[in-house]
Order: sequence, then C-alpha cells, then structure tokens
Amino acid sequence: MLKHPRIVVIGAGFGGLQAAQSLANSGADVLLIDRNNYHLFVPLLYQVATAQLAPDLVAYPIRTILRRATNLQFLQAEVQKIDFSEQIIKVGDAVVPYNFLVLATGSQTRYLGVPGAAEYAFSMRTLEEAVALRNHLFSCFEQASHEPDPVRRERLLTVAIVGGGATGVEMAGALIEMFRTLRKDYPTLDWQQVRLLLVQSGDRLLPDLPRQLGEYTCKRLRQLGVEVHLHQKVNRITPGTLHLSDGQAIATETIIWTAGLQASAPETSQDLARATKEKLFVRSTLQLLEHGNVYAIGDLACVEQKGEPLTGVAPEALQQGVAVARNIRRQLRGKAPKPFRYFNKGRLAIIGCFSGVGKIGGFAFAGFPAWLMWLAVHLVYLPGYRSRLMVLLSWLHTYLSGDRAVRLILSPRRTTVHNRQIHQTVKSLEVSP
Repeated sequence: MLKHPRIVVIGAGFGGLQAAQSLANSGADVLLIDRNNYHLFVPLLYQVATAQLAPDLVAYPIRTILRRATNLQFLQAEVQKIDFSEQIIKVGDAVVPYNFLVLATGSQTRYLGVPGAAEYAFSMRTLEEAVALRNHLFSCFEQASHEPDPVRRERLLTVAIVGGGATGVEMAGALIEMFRTLRKDYPTLDWQQVRLLLVQSGDRLLPDLPRQLGEYTCKRLRQLGVEVHLHQKVNRITPGTLHLSDGQAIATETIIWTAGLQASAPETSQDLARATKEKLFVRSTLQLLEHGNVYAIGDLACVEQKGEPLTGVAPEALQQGVAVARNIRRQLRGKAPKPFRYFNKGRLAIIGCFSGVGKIGGFAFAGFPAWLMWLAVHLVYLPGYRSRLMVLLSWLHTYLSGDRAVRLILSPRRTTVHNRQIHQTVKSLEVSP
C-alpha cells in the first residue's frame, strides 16, 4: 500500500517535465519516467544535424533539472505496458503502482504509407538520428571530394527534404548556411552540382501560419538557392532515388523526412479512443475519456479549441503540463478538474540566413526581426544556464565567422570486406534506446 498518493508522469518532454515540476510539493509522491536520462530540446535538434550545435547543448540531464524538487523522483526505464484496471505500470521486471497518471510520451515519425520511406529516408526525432544525419552529410561531401564519376558525385551532393512545415523550412535554411561554410573546406568541388530540394504536398510552405508568410518563406528559400517543389507528393523512395508524383526521379543519397508525425503511445491493457495520427481523445480537462485519473498531453493528446485541433508545438505542451498539475491538485483536494484553455502567444519560424517569419496576435511579420526573435525565444526556453551560454556563443561564432565548429564524422568507417556487418551495427546504434 502507498503511504501517499502517487502520481506517475511518463515522458520527460516539454509537457511531461513541466507537469512533474508543477506537481512537486503537491503532497503526493511524484515519479517521472523516461527512456533517456536527459530532456531533449527538440526545436534545436536540426542544428545538431547541420553541425551548428554540439549534441550535449540540446540535451540536459533530467536529474539536474529536478535536483531541488521535493517529493519528485526520476526513473530511467522503458515502459512496457500500462494496466488501467490494476493501476500499475510494467517497467522491465518490476511494476510501478499509481493513483494518478500523466501520459506525455510525445510523437514519432509518420511515413504516410510511402514505400521505402522508413528504410531509406532520414528521420530527425531523436538525438541519435540527428547525429547520424550529420555524420551522413559530411560523409557524402568527403566521398564527393574524390569521386571521379560526375553522376555519382552529383548524387552525393544532392539533398532532398520532404515536408514544408516548420522543421523542413528550418532544416533547408540551416543546410544552405552549412553549404556556404563547406565551400572553404572543399575548394575542389563544383558547387554548381550541389542541390537542395524541398518537397511539399500542399500549395504553400508553413501551412500553420498565414498564407503571406508561407509565400514569403518560399520566395526567400528560392532566393537562397533551394529548389522548392509545391503540389508534389512522394510516390516512393528507393535506394539513391526520390520518386515524385509528377514522374520525376531525383537521384540523391540524402532524403530527410519531415513530412509527418504520429502519437507514440505505450501499450495499454485496453483500447483507448483515438483520433487521427493515433492521438488519444481527451476531455476538455485533458483526462482520458475512459479514465478520470489518467491524463494525456502534448503530441499524444487530441485537444481542440474553438473547433480546431491544436498544432502540437512546445508552448501548448508546456501549458498543458501546468493545467494537468493544477487539475490533479484539485482532485487531491476532492474538487473537480477544470477545462484547459490554451493561450496562444504567437508562432515563429526561422528560415536561416538572417530571416524568419512570425505571427503574434493579429500581427504578421517577416525578415530579420522575426529571425532575431526566434533566437531569443528559444534561448530563453532552453534549460540550463550553461547550455544557454554555450548555445549563444555557438550562434555568435557561427554568424560572425561564417563557420561551423561541429564537423566531426563519428560513425564507423565502412569497408568493402565488412560492409554488411558494419551496416547492421550502424543501424543498431542509430535506433533510440
């Protein structure tokens, strides 16, 4: 028997970490569970993949964050199954009982049923995937620098991004900046062969922002040299080739998939009501429809406001984490939970090369002010004073010198004799534990 009510939070992303911190000193024992021992700052993950930031600057130890919290513990473990009837969580060979449960397990890449996408495209949802992509990009340039076959060399120097949302746009801008840096390192390359493509199925980029901002983004990226393909879907991906709906077959060794996400829910003892993208239906209070003592937040939950679903950005998860903690505190006092209301502070997206776009209230703006505001906002939300300082110094170094310091290739070297064995080893290392 538990001496005090136990609240278990699964997932140490934005929402889960905020919920756990907000529940400290609640009179209950709070346990935060995550498969990793660090909180990953996902909005800056693409800067790890493009050699602007070192991996440790976007991953902050969870135990350091929780160091001063009382009645709050952390467990690094993989959740195997949740039994709602027994109110237990199976973790390895052990079980963890709970009185209240907060599900904040986030999202995973959604390949939309495109053949070959999962096998041959690079996703970018984990730190391991970002580092693997960085290794691959620099390996392609190293191979291209001594590749005698111009066709093979052009394939190595072609990068395709699938998905024109914020992640795809930010990735495209960061790659353009990286290519400008690499000109100094590879003077023998013909930079006319370097191609960067951005493929979007819709009629504009950044569909979650006003149309004029999407049009501005498209125009700006094209000015920077990005080949933007609108109204194009990916039919399939084969080794070394991206096949588009208009019949084009683009030869490339690097396909980056940013086209979709779906909820990543743990296995449960009963089926739960699900919306699109495998999200869980929740009440206005963020409680599951089936269980009043279980909450779902962030990318895992289908939350609507004014008849429209929320988009799943970090500020939404942060506010949901606070709201869930407030509701559980109310339940501990015998009171009813209150509905969640999201306060939209605005949206920002960075294009790169000193330009960005944003919308705050009814005011839409673009260019250098949006770029600068994006940097400031993300610096403020980044956990840890050391990380903020080092990220700021890295940005200053990048933009003042035009250089990128993190250009190490850390993946194992592949040889003809041991190619198959090494390929299998690298694939196993690239999977998040």
